[in-house]
Amino acid sequence: MQESKAPNNAESRYLKRFAKWLLIVVGLSIFLLFSMAIHVAIGPMSITVENALGIILHQVPILGNLVNVQWTSLEEAVVVQLRLPRVLSAVLAGIALSIAGTVFQGLFKNPMADPYMLGLASGAGFGASLAIVLGFGLSSMGAIYAIPLMASIGAISTMFLVYGIARTSSGIPVLRLLLAGMSVGSFFSALIWIMMVIAGESAHVLVFWLFGGFTMARWEHICIAAPVILLGFIAIYAVARDLNIMLLGEDQARQLGVEVETVKKLMLVLASVVTAAAVSISGAIGFVGLIIPHMMRILVGPDHRILLPSSALAGAILLVLCDSLTKEVASVGTIGLPIGVITAMLGCPFFIYLLIRSKKIRM
Repeated sequence: MQESKAPNNAESRYLKRFAKWLLIVVGLSIFLLFSMAIHVAIGPMSITVENALGIILHQVPILGNLVNVQWTSLEEAVVVQLRLPRVLSAVLAGIALSIAGTVFQGLFKNPMADPYMLGLASGAGFGASLAIVLGFGLSSMGAIYAIPLMASIGAISTMFLVYGIARTSSGIPVLRLLLAGMSVGSFFSALIWIMMVIAGESAHVLVFWLFGGFTMARWEHICIAAPVILLGFIAIYAVARDLNIMLLGEDQARQLGVEVETVKKLMLVLASVVTAAAVSISGAIGFVGLIIPHMMRILVGPDHRILLPSSALAGAILLVLCDSLTKEVASVGTIGLPIGVITAMLGCPFFIYLLIRSKKIRM
């Protein structure tokens, strides 16, 4: 009798956990959809949230048939041609930075690891700025292909450079990792400023990379970045089980059949590539990969099978809401507010909180 009850209890616990995961993912998806509708409704031309939501859903083949809202052709043109690329860029960047932060925090077992703190955003930004200064990114085709390619090279090179500097014979100490990432990131940031000096007339384009934003978003950029980010997310999610096992420790993971070094290198490359794809459409936006994975880990736990998708959705929501705020500020002010300013105002206090809370780092 007891043996027959054990499988039923285990199955019941699994079904409850799966139901909770499904509820979280569906809830975040609905919240993201309404956040996108609010974002699209904001602008010089007033569009109701209901019409904005209807136009967005109308672009989806299956859901479009369920929409009964009426809107004008001018409203649809404004949304589809101007506002939808911007909000989709925010969604993609939020997904990329959040899953990259989740991967780094899981690999290094450190809640303070994220693409910005590890210098990846600066490395990717330097690669993109180099493409612009050399003239590759100033043409329409160059902006679509050269900038993402150079950003990817910069991000991957930076990741392995930081990893090599921080690694010791006994592992990767938290403090060495953070110091290496900050140092390398500062170095590439300085190189970006040098690029601005020698860029001449194209210097204003580099300012976009320094502060981050989605005002220059185009459908062509999304067509390049979206497959990279989504395929990168699928590849990372396919290794979620191995990431969970590695949380037990590298020695135990090896005993359970995980190729630790192979998984590490694969995850570092994939996380670097999706970060570069985000930077190529948004510029350097910091602290998203720091805040979101930590908050979602508190909400859903450390299991990467739910942590990765929930972090991706939450990161998209955060950047959509932040960009909505920048649009509101731009509508009442004389100059626009870079989205990187808002994420820094959120992320810096959060990083200080993590430093104070951490017992591993001694001042």
